[in-house]
Amino acid sequence: MPQLPDDLDAVAVRRWCSLALDALGRERAEIDAINVYPIADGDTGTNLYLTLESAAAAVEAVFAAHETGATAPATADAVRAMAHGALIGARGNSGTILAQLLRGMAGVLADGGDAAHLRLALTSAADAARQAVAHPVEGTVLTVAAEAAEAAEAARGEDPDLRTVVTAAYDGARAALARTPEQLAVLGRAGVVDAGGRGLVAVLGALVETVTGQAPVRGPRTASGNAAKAPVTVDGGSVVGLPVGGTPVEGVTEGGLPASAPVEGPLDCPEDGAAGPAFEVIYLLEARDEQVARLRTRLDALGDSLVVVGGDGLWHVHVHVDDAGAAVEAGVEAGRPYRIRITHFATESGHDVRVQAEPAQRAVVVVVPGDGLAGLCTEAGATTVIARPGEPPASGELVDAIRRAHAREVVLLPNDAALRHTAAAAAEQARTEGVRVALVPTRAAVQGIAALAVHEPDRGFDEDVVAMTAAAGATRYAELAVAERQSWTMAGICQAGDILGLIDGDVAVIGSDVPHTARTVLDRMLAAGGELVTLVLGEDVPDALADALEEHVREGHLAVDTVVYRGGHQRAPLLIGVE
Repeated sequence: MPQLPDDLDAVAVRRWCSLALDALGRERAEIDAINVYPIADGDTGTNLYLTLESAAAAVEAVFAAHETGATAPATADAVRAMAHGALIGARGNSGTILAQLLRGMAGVLADGGDAAHLRLALTSAADAARQAVAHPVEGTVLTVAAEAAEAAEAARGEDPDLRTVVTAAYDGARAALARTPEQLAVLGRAGVVDAGGRGLVAVLGALVETVTGQAPVRGPRTASGNAAKAPVTVDGGSVVGLPVGGTPVEGVTEGGLPASAPVEGPLDCPEDGAAGPAFEVIYLLEARDEQVARLRTRLDALGDSLVVVGGDGLWHVHVHVDDAGAAVEAGVEAGRPYRIRITHFATESGHDVRVQAEPAQRAVVVVVPGDGLAGLCTEAGATTVIARPGEPPASGELVDAIRRAHAREVVLLPNDAALRHTAAAAAEQARTEGVRVALVPTRAAVQGIAALAVHEPDRGFDEDVVAMTAAAGATRYAELAVAERQSWTMAGICQAGDILGLIDGDVAVIGSDVPHTARTVLDRMLAAGGELVTLVLGEDVPDALADALEEHVREGHLAVDTVVYRGGHQRAPLLIGVE
C-alpha cells in the first residue's frame, strides 16, 4: 500500500489522477448510459475519461521531466500540469466543466495541500465552474460541486485533517447527486441522476482512496440490495444493468437510478420532441481576457450549452450552435483558435444523436506537428491529429480520431517515436470497438508523408500496410532544433542558442545558424544516396531558405528531386526527409 499523504503533494496528485482515471474507465459506459442532459448523446462518461486522461498524462510528463530523481516535483508543478492537461484535452460539455473544476483547485493547491487549502480549493473550483457556464442550471455537476465544497467547509470541527475534509466532500457530493432528479425535470422524467455529477463523484471517490488508502465501499445496487437488470435504452441502444461505485444513497440505486423509478424505455431529452442546435463546436483559443469577454457574448447569442474555461491566454471553448461557421469565426476574431472539432447532431425520434453514415472501408489517421501538414494530409484524405509543441496527443485523442475516420480499417501513423506506446494503446482500444487497426511505427512527419504518398485504399489491407511501412522505413529523417542550454551530445558539447541538426533522432551536427546547419545535414544524409528530398518549413522560416537548399541539392546531386511544404506552427524550424 502506498504511504498515505498528510497533504496533497505532487505524489498524491499523481496517484489521484491515476485512480480517478481508473474509476472513470470502469464507469464510463454506465455514465454514458444515463447521459440525458444537456444533450442525450450518451458520451458524458467517455468525455470525462478522455479529459482526465489528458490531465493524468500531463502530470506524468512533469514526473518524467523531473531531473533530480531523489525528490518528487514541486506540488505547484503537478497541480498546474493537471489543470493544463485537462484544459487542452477537455471533451464535450462535461469534460470542459471538469477542466475548470481542476483549474480552480490547482490555483489554490499550488500554495499548499493541507486540509485548509483543500477546503478553499473545492470552493474555488465550484465557483470557477459556475462562472464558466453562461447559464448555470441546478441539478447538474455544478450543484454537486457546490455542495461538495459546502460539506468540506462545514467539516471544520477542531482542526480537521485532510482525510476528514475529503470524506466530507465526497459524502456531500453523493448526497447532492441523489437530489439531482428532484432539481432537474429531465432527470426526474428519465429516472436518472446527472451524468456529469456522477462522474465528479467518481473523481472525488478516487481522492478519498488517495488520502485514506481505501476505496469508497460499494453498497447494494438498489434499495432492496438486488442489482437492477432491466435494460435502459439510450437513443436506440441498450445497456443492461447500471452498477456504480460508492455506498448507496437513500432512494437511489447504485446505478444512478431512483429506486422506485422504472428503468425500461427511452431516456427523455431536455425538451421532449424539440430539436436542439445542429452542431457542437469545440476549440482551444489563444486570446486576451477582454477578447474572451466579447466572445462569450457573441457565442451566447448564437447557441446554448456555452462553456468557456481557462485563462492566462489559453482558453477552451464549447458551444452548441446551428451556425458552426459563425462560432469558429467568432473565435478567429477573438484570437487564434486551433484543435477545432465540429460534431453534427441529427434529430431522430425526439432524441439528439450523432449522425452515423455507413463506414468507409479504409482510412488513415496521421499525427502532424503543425497546421500546414494537417492541411496537406487532409487533402490526401487522411484524418489528422495536431501535436502542438509541448502538447503530445493522449491515447484518447487518437482513439477519437480513429472514430472520426469512421472506417472498418484504419492505418495509424504516429510520426513520433515518443508516441509509440500511446499509439499502441489507442490502436488496442479501437480494436475492442470492432475496428481493424494497423500501426505503422513512423518516427517523423516526413516518414508519414512518404507512407501516405503510397497509400492505396483499393488494394488489400495487408498489402497497403506493407507498402506504407516500406515507404516510411526507406525515408531517413532529420530536424533542426535550437539548443536550450549547454549539454553533451553525440556531436560534442553544444551551447544555448546553437542550432542542432538531428539525424534519425540523434544530434549529428552543431551549427551557429539554420542555413549552414541545414546544408551540412543534407550533405550527410545524401552521402548514402537518395532520390527525393522533402523539406518542411516552420512558420517563421523564410521561403528564401527553401530556395537556397533546393539549389544546394541540385548542384551537388543532379538526380535528386526536392519538394517543399509549409508546416505552419511546429516545434522544429525545419524538417528534412530523404527517400
